[in-house]
Amino acid sequence: MNNPGMMKQLLQMQKQLKQTQKELEKEIVIGRDKDGLVEIMLTGTQQYHGVKVDKNMLQNVSAIELEKSIGAAVKDALSKTKKLMADKLGPLGGGMPGLKP
Repeated sequence: MNNPGMMKQLLQMQKQLKQTQKELEKEIVIGRDKDGLVEIMLTGTQQYHGVKVDKNMLQNVSAIELEKSIGAAVKDALSKTKKLMADKLGPLGGGMPGLKP
């Protein structure tokens, strides 16, 4: 059963997925802790892009508090990238294994 229409549709989906992947690689998402001490920057594909620490606030923070702030900022950034991927992929990622964010 060779269905040219289905093959064309699959090729089009593949092209859309590649384009979306490129767009996600260029987008930067910023995750923050609740106090604004730490910002973690990730691409839309969850690749590390950078980190910022508020040096003015750092003077009054213990190592344990800093570690918690970093963890919170990472969790926030990951959550935002998952939402971004879901929004961008939309129906493209829904029915195909391995493409869900």
